[in-house]
Amino acid sequence: MKVFVQIPCLNEEETLPVVLSSIPSRIPGVDEIEILIIDDGSTDRTVEVARALGVTHIVRHSRNMGLARSFRDGVDYALMHGADIVVNTDGDNQYPQDRIPDLVAPIIAGEADIVIGDRQTHTIEHFSRAKKKLQRLGSWVVNQAAGTRLPDAASGFRAYSKASLLRLNIVTRFSYCMETIIQAGNKRLAIASVEIDTNPKTRESRLFTSTGQHVTKSAQAILRSYLMYRPFVFFAWIAAVMLAGALIPFLRYLLLITMFSEDAGQHIQSLLLGVALLVGSLLAFALGVLADLLRTNRVLLEETLEHTKILRYGVPNQPLVDSTRWGFDSQAKRLE
Repeated sequence: MKVFVQIPCLNEEETLPVVLSSIPSRIPGVDEIEILIIDDGSTDRTVEVARALGVTHIVRHSRNMGLARSFRDGVDYALMHGADIVVNTDGDNQYPQDRIPDLVAPIIAGEADIVIGDRQTHTIEHFSRAKKKLQRLGSWVVNQAAGTRLPDAASGFRAYSKASLLRLNIVTRFSYCMETIIQAGNKRLAIASVEIDTNPKTRESRLFTSTGQHVTKSAQAILRSYLMYRPFVFFAWIAAVMLAGALIPFLRYLLLITMFSEDAGQHIQSLLLGVALLVGSLLAFALGVLADLLRTNRVLLEETLEHTKILRYGVPNQPLVDSTRWGFDSQAKRLE
């Protein structure tokens, strides 16, 4: 059993030594532990520091490509080098690397395909009240889209089995956190959650420049991922709302000409508005049908891609966990 601990980095020369020194050298049930640095266009000595500290696995981007691309390139490298489990942590020392054994244990035991560290955001002192509420709201939205009950959907401290990574596909450029949960939930992968305590804050986030930007980009990623798996539901709601809206002017028109005996020609605008909304409703329904057909085609393409990945990376040692067996079909299992 080989575990790759990947660390996306952007100018982390100051905190990287602490992160590397806190990664455990032994994990029960694991034969090899490899450390992988993904340098996302750093302009400081991040790579030199990593090499000086004995890191031999390094992926470098000549310019900043974003967290999602760094995660995807790291996973590709790890799987190419025989990883059975990939653990993701951060280069700013936000997460407690000594809890990595707790992250991988459910995967080794065959109890989960993905394990996410629950930061218990309500206890983090440097999080403002507004940020804590946004974190809860974001997790709730993701859980609704994925059919899960994860307490901290935005946490980047995670462990993935090889089998789960073969089924997941990263398409966003902002952050993989929300997207992989929605994909995993809709693909019925078993997701577990482990409570952790975060380390003291070392710097401001480099993923976004403001809370507004973070909310906007996260919302875009969630909506895009949701549309990938439930497009008909999305367009059906739009069609239903427009259909309900069309009934109002129609009923108004009938009410005026029957109960009040008014001239029908004076209220032709109600008919025009009702017809416009009705046509919009029919178009939304048609788009939903077409989008659902495209979803079916995408599912078939993803299955083909999964077989291609197996040919490239090899068959995983552990199969996917039966989510219905472990009760993961509608919620995440909390591992204390």
